[in-house]
Amino acid sequence: MTQPHRRTLAVAALCAAYALLSACSTPQAPVNAEELPLLAGRLSPGLRLTVADFERELVLSGDSAVMPKPADPRVAASQVSLRRTAKEGSGEAVALQWKEAWYAALRIESEQPLDLRPFVDAGTLEFDVRSPDLSRSGLNITMSCGKDCSRKVNYVMASRPLAGKGWQHLSFSMQCFVRDGADFVQVKRPFVLETSGSGEVEVANVVIKRKGKPNAACPDYRVQSVTPGPLSEVWSIDWWMPRHEKKLQEIRELRAAGKNADVVFIGDSITQGWEDAGKKAWDQSFARYNALDLGFGGDRTENVLWRLQHGELEGVTPKVVVMMVGTNNTGDRQEDPRTTAAGIRRLVDEVRLRQPKAKILLLGIFPRDEKPTSASRQLNDRVNGIISGYADERSVFYLNIGESLMNPDGTLSRDVMPDLLHLSDKGYAIWARRIEPTLQRLLATP
Repeated sequence: MTQPHRRTLAVAALCAAYALLSACSTPQAPVNAEELPLLAGRLSPGLRLTVADFERELVLSGDSAVMPKPADPRVAASQVSLRRTAKEGSGEAVALQWKEAWYAALRIESEQPLDLRPFVDAGTLEFDVRSPDLSRSGLNITMSCGKDCSRKVNYVMASRPLAGKGWQHLSFSMQCFVRDGADFVQVKRPFVLETSGSGEVEVANVVIKRKGKPNAACPDYRVQSVTPGPLSEVWSIDWWMPRHEKKLQEIRELRAAGKNADVVFIGDSITQGWEDAGKKAWDQSFARYNALDLGFGGDRTENVLWRLQHGELEGVTPKVVVMMVGTNNTGDRQEDPRTTAAGIRRLVDEVRLRQPKAKILLLGIFPRDEKPTSASRQLNDRVNGIISGYADERSVFYLNIGESLMNPDGTLSRDVMPDLLHLSDKGYAIWARRIEPTLQRLLATP
């Protein structure tokens, strides 16, 4: 087959995926195309390459693009750039470079929404990748799954061994990008490579196939929230496991001193914040109970479950366990509320299994984002509507203090939540004050 013929078929396949075929130069394009080339030899017509950091996005219009700094950058040390390169014998490639970045992304975007339904059932997203070093980074692969829908595959730990081994071919099942509500009808970003930290990666031969053979694994989104595992984000690898070991040591030291943690807090970064912005309120309200803070930044329900199964409730006999978790399930993964609620139910069961005499004070997930109409806020509200039913008023008690953290109109103020997610010292004081009566009652009840 000649190169012009290949190019014609590439354009035809892309046109077949467009919602508006009249916008394509080959209206006779077959609707049963076997492949949808995105960056195969060259960038396919109707697509564009963009680079993004934590602050903004930039279209690659020339040979290279360097992310500019705003006047008041939130991540001053971050450096992110994208440049065109080549893979020998395969044509165009692109190289993403990042340093001290909170977020960096290479995106292939479509000018017209793509209809990827024919590729979902048995298809694959395939591409070649090469990196000299990922020791301070790792890769995530994201695809839009329809309007206002996207799914990310965490490939951080699996991608690290690929560094320094030349070009490697990866093939992900299209099922990896399926989630509840996905219809794959209006896909604007068929390929996104996301990362953070520092590193460099080249990408070439990006194609979506109708039928392919995957060689890269991905979690089942339906059971991800109840499948225990450590947190594996680029920014968590250096500290997450050491913090787990530190907490086990704290428990051993309590026992050695003849003390017991009467109250244990379990959660994510909002709970971990008792050690920082919330320290004053913690010392005033909970230190007298030898309270133990088991909050870990970034944790989803499955990460908390792993920690509970690896010793964090051993060696203590708390009277009350205060638990609040789930906002990273809904915020990072935009997870179905039923799936997040199932993860929380699993945690409640695990605590009851390991601490049958403890009472569980299950808190509603705190509000997030400025306005009550935000997608993540509404997901949290729906989760709370489910988990409130877990209370039996004997061993499990539910309390939602969200209204105390909000303005009367439902908005959040930055004096309580500076980043509209995490609490200030004022926010922690509100939290402590609101749960104190319930905590006292549960501690006093035999």
